[in-house]
Amino acid sequence: MSRVKSKDTTPELAVRRLVFGMGYRYRLHDKRLPGRPDLVFAGRRKIVFVNGCFWHGHKGCRYAHLPKTRVDFWRTKIKNNRARDRRNIAQLEASGWTVLTVWQCDLKIIEALANKLYDFLEFD
Repeated sequence: MSRVKSKDTTPELAVRRLVFGMGYRYRLHDKRLPGRPDLVFAGRRKIVFVNGCFWHGHKGCRYAHLPKTRVDFWRTKIKNNRARDRRNIAQLEASGWTVLTVWQCDLKIIEALANKLYDFLEFD
């Protein structure tokens, strides 16, 4: 697992390119915020997390199935990741931030994701 990246993942880079192409500017991985969010729009007080469906246990997603080996380890690992995500989002929202989670599977339909990001950044 030491080779698994936490920053600059393929889904994160795709979202960053999309958001930048839409004309929005952001900060990356702000260490002062809980969970070191992937994209921080400080002026708008908005945050985007880009989560891998497997690593963060996206419910009902075909990419989030457990491996057949070491099932107990993976079940615990993903459960702890989900708990940490909930804790970080709760802390951010309590501090006045609005949070959006973009899942890896959302990248399959780019137009829908672009609309979702636009609505989040402009209207929420």
